[in-house]
Amino acid sequence: MAEISAKLVKELRDKTSVGMMDCKKALQETNGDIDKAIEWLRQKGIAGADKKSGRVAAEGLVDSYIHTGGRIGVLVEVNCETDFVARGEAFQSLVRNIAMQIAACPNVEYVKVSDVPAEFAQKEKEIEMGRDDLASKPENIREKIVLGRIEKRLKELCLMDQAYIKDPNITVEELVKQTIAQLGENIQVRRFTRFVLGEGIEKEEKNFAEEVAAQMGAQ
Repeated sequence: MAEISAKLVKELRDKTSVGMMDCKKALQETNGDIDKAIEWLRQKGIAGADKKSGRVAAEGLVDSYIHTGGRIGVLVEVNCETDFVARGEAFQSLVRNIAMQIAACPNVEYVKVSDVPAEFAQKEKEIEMGRDDLASKPENIREKIVLGRIEKRLKELCLMDQAYIKDPNITVEELVKQTIAQLGENIQVRRFTRFVLGEGIEKEEKNFAEEVAAQMGAQ
């Protein structure tokens, strides 16, 4: 894979207005070829989607998904710009798929990395900086390794960075951007709640061996 420089990423961003991470990925997928990277972004529906991200999205849907057996449930709000799009099959399908994604991701707590509280990230940094495997490394190297670990950890907690369950070659963020390109409106996953049956309830733990022994002694 070709080495992708920051200058090359910036050049692609200036040409497409696409986010830095998407530009870097496009260049990686096309071995640093700018023209092919632009084509790749267009095929993925990413080019142009970022331009719509600043537009107000106050319509949309609140939808639910109950997993088979009724042990996991999800409520999710996804916003778009108009009621017309919200009532369309493509948008409703996206919302359903996002709800199913949340049900399948027990570790996900936030929509995107910027939603993660700063104090949580700081606490993670403190934990990582104190790990034994980094003790002998120079300060600047240790800092770089820790930042990489924290970035990975935060992405594990965020919905938009998850591999899409129906197509692991793309993330949920890329799925949303493809739908933005298809429908021509800004779309934002605003919030969600994931319910797990019995979560947070202290269950009485029984020692079945002792229970059986007690029953036998009473006979």
